[in-house]
Amino acid sequence: MAVSLGFASDAIVQEFYVDDDVDQKVRESIEQETGHPLVDVDYGDVVDGAIVWWRSDDAEEEDLADVLVDAMSNLDDGGLIWVLIPKPGRPNSVRVGDVEEAAKISGLHATTSTALGEEWAGVRVTARPRSRR
Repeated sequence: MAVSLGFASDAIVQEFYVDDDVDQKVRESIEQETGHPLVDVDYGDVVDGAIVWWRSDDAEEEDLADVLVDAMSNLDDGGLIWVLIPKPGRPNSVRVGDVEEAAKISGLHATTSTALGEEWAGVRVTARPRSRR
């Protein structure tokens, strides 16, 4: 994978909704970038980042905004969250606009989107900037 997701060296990254269809090269790239294996949803300590593999059929089980709130619950200040979605035209693809809306509902802001491999795209979400007075 040619794209770095911006996770710091030595960062702990938590992974949500991993399934058989995930891109193993993306996972390996994150592990190489951080120097640590990805941790699962049961990890009980503070993490530096999170990735959420999200497909259209996942929406039948849970709302993406709820998953983003869950991802934020263990996230250290300044941590990154990426929502990884199947590219348009792929099975279970998700519109970037749907991710942006879920981010807004959960108090986050979608900032960047990028292609990750042949099947997946990523949308970076961060805490909303504080309004200036």
